[in-house]
Amino acid sequence: MTKIAVIGSGTMGNGIAHTFAQFGYQVNLIDINQEALNKGLNTVSKNLDRQVSKGTITEEDKTKTLKNITIFIDLKSGVAEADLIVEAASENLDIKLKIFRDLDAYAKPEAILASNTSSISITHIASVTSRGEKVIGMHFMNPVPVMKLVEVIRGYATSDETTELVMNLSQKLGKVPVEVNDYPGFVANRILMPMINEAIYTLFEGVAGVEEIDTVMKLGMAHPMGPLQLADFIGLDVCLAIMNVLYKGFGNPKYAPCPLLVNMVMADKKGVKSGEGFYDYTHGVKEAKPSAKFLS
Repeated sequence: MTKIAVIGSGTMGNGIAHTFAQFGYQVNLIDINQEALNKGLNTVSKNLDRQVSKGTITEEDKTKTLKNITIFIDLKSGVAEADLIVEAASENLDIKLKIFRDLDAYAKPEAILASNTSSISITHIASVTSRGEKVIGMHFMNPVPVMKLVEVIRGYATSDETTELVMNLSQKLGKVPVEVNDYPGFVANRILMPMINEAIYTLFEGVAGVEEIDTVMKLGMAHPMGPLQLADFIGLDVCLAIMNVLYKGFGNPKYAPCPLLVNMVMADKKGVKSGEGFYDYTHGVKEAKPSAKFLS
């Protein structure tokens, strides 16, 4: 596999494109509008500059990486020659099903179709295609160029050959692929999201404040980032979407999203992306302070 298409130029999409391009793959980065693509490509350039400043790559490496990325607005032309297509669109089932129906029609028959979904069923996604054996999950972690893990999710029909190809490809990107089966939340988010949800309940019930909860988990459990701050970075809307997938998928009340999380998303307090969540990012991420809403 030498030609890769990535659908979605947001945080995950541009990170995935960056990583493949840095390792010499020809990447078509696809989005629905030019502004989003320009922003995504600019993010890749800035992240490459960061790598250059740290001495992990050279200016020549940066130039080569950017030359390996071509941007497309038209999905059909963007995926036509791709050997592997990685969908990194919004964590929304209807959107993903529409994309995979189109991919099945536009991609060459031997192409592998992968989703970067963090919780949605690969089996369900594959069901709208005629190539279930070639549909698989590639759940990269954020930030993609830095994080080593790729959660490789086998759908009910995913073939051994497809799984082996994706596992090997992930290793060629310097990643550590871990094969998991297709159940709600897979492994990463089935464990992580209930912890974040419980941290939100702990705040909601007045057990402790935002910084206190995060400090306990950082210093007591050796987590690099507290769960409330992590939720802000993931996006509270994404956290809510994943909790709803878990709740619907298992039918177990322990996965019910905290009412505070629901209200914050409805109020557009989604974390870093909106400028405020559990923390206020008015003065930047490094200067974040707990939101005034949670100060007594």
